[in-house]
Amino acid sequence: MGSYVPPLRDIQFVLHELLDVESTFKTLPNYAEIDVDTVNAVVEEAGKFAANVLFPLNQSGDSEGCHWNDTVVTTPKGYKEAYQQYVEAGWPSLSCDPEYGGQGLPITLNNTLYEVLNSANLAWTMYPGLSHGAYEALHAHGTDELKQQYLSKLASGEWTGTMCLTEPHCGTDLGILRTKAEPKGDGSYTITGTKIFISSGEHDMAANIIHLVLARLPGAPEGTKGISLFVVPKFLPTADGGVGERNPVSCGSIEHKMGIHSNSTCVINLDGAQGWLVGEANKGLQGMFVMMNAARLGVGMQGLGLTEISYQNARNYAKERLQMRSLSGVKAPDKVADPIIVHPDVRRMLLTQRAYAEGARAFTSWIALEIDKELSHPDEQVRKDAADNVALLTPIAKAFLTDNAFECTNHGVQVYGGHGFIAEWGMEQYVRDARITQIYEGTNGVQALDLLGRKILSDMGAKMKKFGEQIRAFVEENGVDMKMQEFVNPLGDIAVKVEKLTMEIGMKAMSNQDEVGAASVPYQRVVGHLVFAYFWARMAKIALAHESIDDFYKAKLATARFYFAKLLPETAGYIRQARAGNASLAEMQDDWF
Repeated sequence: MGSYVPPLRDIQFVLHELLDVESTFKTLPNYAEIDVDTVNAVVEEAGKFAANVLFPLNQSGDSEGCHWNDTVVTTPKGYKEAYQQYVEAGWPSLSCDPEYGGQGLPITLNNTLYEVLNSANLAWTMYPGLSHGAYEALHAHGTDELKQQYLSKLASGEWTGTMCLTEPHCGTDLGILRTKAEPKGDGSYTITGTKIFISSGEHDMAANIIHLVLARLPGAPEGTKGISLFVVPKFLPTADGGVGERNPVSCGSIEHKMGIHSNSTCVINLDGAQGWLVGEANKGLQGMFVMMNAARLGVGMQGLGLTEISYQNARNYAKERLQMRSLSGVKAPDKVADPIIVHPDVRRMLLTQRAYAEGARAFTSWIALEIDKELSHPDEQVRKDAADNVALLTPIAKAFLTDNAFECTNHGVQVYGGHGFIAEWGMEQYVRDARITQIYEGTNGVQALDLLGRKILSDMGAKMKKFGEQIRAFVEENGVDMKMQEFVNPLGDIAVKVEKLTMEIGMKAMSNQDEVGAASVPYQRVVGHLVFAYFWARMAKIALAHESIDDFYKAKLATARFYFAKLLPETAGYIRQARAGNASLAEMQDDWF
């Protein structure tokens, strides 16, 4: 079964020493009173809930899975009770608006909450996780009436939410969706269609489920310009905020999947269900993108959570498992063999997991803090700069972290050897669970296109240049420090290479847009490393200043050195791939495959 210990020391290092969140909070009127003690208290309690309540249910939930019977879905043993504890403790409302019963705490803290929840039990965490996205979409685009009707219930956790986009014939290409919405004449609409792959679409954990559904109105324009967003509750709310009659929206079946067994992935049938318009007609993607962007960052946090839990258990196993002797001489003479952690390749796998986990923690915490600035900072320019950073780097958070998670969970299995392949040890589940994170909420290939095509080339690299200025400032400030040169020099080098690569691809794309598609995935990998190199250099600077204090900083410094020596160099190969362009892909005719 393994174990999980929330990485509180590293979380606190990132929040307080790297990001100094308290200082930023003081510039945000809504959060000015939040201090270090408040942050630590939230983080510690979140860790306790994750470790003590959710983690013990992870393996049993995966083994049992969800049960479907004539539209009714029952979650695994203990899931409903755990959710009730979650609600009673107030966790759903953590970062929600106080006007609707929320606690009004920063997104930064909510982000940390979801890291530990994802490590402890990813599939369970998806039930409340999607609710937060639904809350954000309604909060941003719902009418006052819809807000009053639904937000307090979502904030309290009494009701949960979903996002219903995908249909049997369309996933990423939402422009061809067929679900119809007919106006009823009373301000509501009749929604008819079928949605698939709906995570948490039906379950027994909450009294009501609020579906956000994309559909077409009569006479709507073709493509994505003719899509509207509707709120469709499982049960129609009563005037006093209770649960009324059943809406004709039902679960036709649940999918039998590679991973996340204990989350219900549903076929949702809308048979003339009653719904209400969210936002403007034919502009539904604006509202849904609020939810999708939240979900993409959330999936990135799933990648971090899985990387961390796999690392912890692989590390513990490597310290205990005895196999062979060290190549450089016996390390444990009192034992029949040395622990496998002495072997260089095992250390390579463990350090890869650790470097990617700690880099992801720094990066995602910074993004969450940027979101808080985007939403709450009194200075318009600060809000805009933060929004640009979030928009630019959301595809990296989703794709780079989940690609890393799949690699790292595979490393976890490899460290265990044959035992890693056996279900009872728990490591193979993390591989299975990680695999979906590279697919849903926009495949990582789609994220790569979004990064290169929409976020960088569409504005002539303006957002990228702005982020690059932060990196250049750090390089210039620390380049004269001899101790920092082992980190600053490769950071400056990869920054220059990304700038040149971006210009090269942009020039090629002017004559052939397929060059963007051919370069996007390796390009994304390179930019992901640029981001991680920046945060690892910043963390190394802090560690250098404190390495004499305790082993935590010595370990941080050692991990930074490993990252720059062993992981960052993979960018050389990816740059060559990106530069190779589309020619070798286009030469092969379709019939030759």
